[in-house]
Amino acid sequence: MTWWMILRNSLCQHALSTGVTALSISLATGLLMSIVTLEKESMKSFTTINSGYDAVMGSRGSELSLVLFSVFHMDKAPGTLPSEEYEYLKGPANKRYIKRAVPIVVGDNFRNFRIVGTTREFFEVAYQSARKHELITPGRMFEETVQEAVIGNHVARKLGLRVGDTFQPYHGLVEGGEKHETDYLVVGILKPSNTPADHVIWIPLKGALNMPGHRVAAATDISAILIQFTAPTLGAEFAEKVNKGTRDKTVAMIAPTVTRFFLRFEWLGVLLSGMAVLVALVGAGGILASLYNTMNERRREIAILRALGARRGTVFSTILLESTMITVLGVIIGFAFYFSFVAIAAYYITQASGVVINPLQFNWVMVYAPMVIVALGTLAGILPAIKAYRTDVASNLIPQS
Repeated sequence: MTWWMILRNSLCQHALSTGVTALSISLATGLLMSIVTLEKESMKSFTTINSGYDAVMGSRGSELSLVLFSVFHMDKAPGTLPSEEYEYLKGPANKRYIKRAVPIVVGDNFRNFRIVGTTREFFEVAYQSARKHELITPGRMFEETVQEAVIGNHVARKLGLRVGDTFQPYHGLVEGGEKHETDYLVVGILKPSNTPADHVIWIPLKGALNMPGHRVAAATDISAILIQFTAPTLGAEFAEKVNKGTRDKTVAMIAPTVTRFFLRFEWLGVLLSGMAVLVALVGAGGILASLYNTMNERRREIAILRALGARRGTVFSTILLESTMITVLGVIIGFAFYFSFVAIAAYYITQASGVVINPLQFNWVMVYAPMVIVALGTLAGILPAIKAYRTDVASNLIPQS
């Protein structure tokens, strides 16, 4: 009873300092957990999403740009390939390496959503485990030779497009370019897949190549070719063969390229985590300063408790418990900050790339970070607890004027 009486009175009497200190602890907890979780979940999500393909072939250039524009629809194509490259890739000379090759053409948009030309074969590939893209009923896949479109689920929701609607594409990857005087009929809407495909308008390859307004000289050029290999080892062999043996083409392995991209920014995660730890240390220092400074004000209170029978160990434990409780309060509030930070970041990542991050996904940092911070806060209470332990009863029972 003595413990809780001291603890309750102290927290109520010093509510402002307790609240500020707990807030700094909560920010540190939320930041540390969200930084680690976002780093791990982002890498996991981006490296596992490949639309079901192993690699992408495009014009000579950056492998990262090639993957970003062809898989995640986030960058520009480094150039184009002649259609003969696609025919050769599917030919008998590469049968040992290539299981499937699907061309794509990128270069137009409708209200800032990219329009990608491809073949129906693109949708026959499982984008995750055994899951393939499916259409919402009523709806069907586009015909290869007709000006028709299948809309990603996110696009349909944002633009309010339905089966039976028509639209006219704009040249370029952002709205504001020349408008193509060609009507495309929406014949299908994809079910949500939580992949970048949800953010794209899909049209037949031939329609994209022959759209009025495009250069006639480039009417047969394609932006890239998505590749499935017969075996991973053969895929690496084929990529090395093309990248070292030619000067006009690049083959980028999707998962390794994305992983290398994230590894470049490992230092940023370490830096931000370090900043969160510093905030936690500042919070612990705040607990130490707050409790230590109040010991002078509470000497008579402690002396009275001692005179009433409270032992030194009881006083020591109570001050230590107070330090722990302030930290625990901060950690509990920190989980609210964590879910807010991760939910906001996940929303913007999804809006920009179509990649979904689950803010409720369990990560071990949600266990060890609070434990470390609570331990740190408890240690911060040792010095004030020692001071309370050493409080002299006789000299402090007399009221101070």
